[in-house]
Amino acid sequence: MYMVLECSMPTRHSACRYVLYHKSLFGGDGMAIKYIPEPFRIKVVEPLKMLTFQEREKKIAEAHNNVFYLRSEDVYIDLLTDSGTNAMSQFQWAGVMQGDEAYAGASSYFKLMDAAKDVFNYDYIQPVHQGRAAEKVLLPLFLGEGKFAISNMFFDTTRAHVILAGARPIDCVVEAALDPAKRAPFKGNMDVEKLERLIKEHTPEKIGLVVMTITNNSAGGQPVSIQNIKETAAICGKYAIPFSIDAARYAENAYFIQRDEAGCQNKSIKEIVREIFSYADMFTMSAKKDAIVNMGGLLGVRDGQKYGGLIQEIKSRCIEFEGLYTYGGLAGRDLEALAIGVYEGLDNNYLRYRVGQMEYLASRLDDAGIAYQAPVGGHGVFLDARAMFPHIPYYEYPAQALCVELYKEAGIRCCDIGSFMLGNDPDTGEQLKADFEFSRLAIPRRVYTQAHLDVIADAVIEVSKRAKNIKRGYKITWEPQILRHFQAHLEPIA
Repeated sequence: MYMVLECSMPTRHSACRYVLYHKSLFGGDGMAIKYIPEPFRIKVVEPLKMLTFQEREKKIAEAHNNVFYLRSEDVYIDLLTDSGTNAMSQFQWAGVMQGDEAYAGASSYFKLMDAAKDVFNYDYIQPVHQGRAAEKVLLPLFLGEGKFAISNMFFDTTRAHVILAGARPIDCVVEAALDPAKRAPFKGNMDVEKLERLIKEHTPEKIGLVVMTITNNSAGGQPVSIQNIKETAAICGKYAIPFSIDAARYAENAYFIQRDEAGCQNKSIKEIVREIFSYADMFTMSAKKDAIVNMGGLLGVRDGQKYGGLIQEIKSRCIEFEGLYTYGGLAGRDLEALAIGVYEGLDNNYLRYRVGQMEYLASRLDDAGIAYQAPVGGHGVFLDARAMFPHIPYYEYPAQALCVELYKEAGIRCCDIGSFMLGNDPDTGEQLKADFEFSRLAIPRRVYTQAHLDVIADAVIEVSKRAKNIKRGYKITWEPQILRHFQAHLEPIA
């Protein structure tokens, strides 16, 4: 049973008007969170199909026990990713109809440039078709054989592009992040003392780039503080190492800063975003997240005078891989929607609702005693599969096992953020052991209702009840060399 009261006291909680203190944020017994009301109305609906348990068992087996092979029509609630799966607003759809599809110099391009420069305050902005395209263009300009890139934590495509460029990635997240049960603010932070030790150990000349991922996806969508970004920038400046932001969830990160970091409560989200980006030299962004579009990305360079040569190289590489730099692999309609979305993602009412959804789902899991990366992050709930299946070793992929079980239980598709995704050591070919074994429930923006979240919570609880009966995990029967989790074939270990 859920007790609901209005709360007017100042709290760290994102939805203080609609919630009570709850252990999902603060620890202790707490009380249940009331679902925060949507700051929008539903105008268009998409019918969903619900398969039977037996049908789902057959579908996942036919998909080689890899959720990426499932057809979307066979999924009831799709939490595979929050990237490009968002519901665009009526203003964005109106913008789609105004898209200028000229090959060069389209008016939609200039609208996007005006909006992006206003929000991020960078001298140069390059549109690309998505975040990994920005990485493909930028990272090889700084990385090569014998080089290293350091991050608070690399996510899958960024890690892959570091390796493809010939360099090696190093994760450098704070210790608090490595304990999912530990409830602490800004668990996505860079460990700045370790960062400086790593720079000295490998020598500054071999560190091609330092990357700050906001929010820290691999660590459970955990935010990074402005103070930590500032300290990281200072270390990079001290050793003359370029500092880049992986900015996919810049608005959600800014919301956590506004809510939780001292001295930031009276700053607007836009002011916080501008300050965040002022400390970096450049950024890459999948705009399919916080800009609430179905396709698009950005690459930015702050100082045009300092990095004039770099900007020209970016333009040239964009033409090679993405198309002319004034469209960057995007249609004019995509440029229009993105120009509107970079502003919509900054809205406080939307962000309060967005984070409130995560906290509601987390509160249901707390009440059932189910472990996840706590406190909950900005774009999803990261279930601790290692805690649910302590008897399944990392090389049998417990997080992937949980993903399969959730699909069979309720038609929910989520993804492994663990050893299966991490893959093999690029030098030895040995299976790497991830810091976490997470099954990520990534919530698309403005898509699912409270009833859907209750279905998700109920399914997780049901799987947890039979967790002891799931004795073994999975083995890979075929895998590609890079980013294997998108294509690998698996089978259950008898």
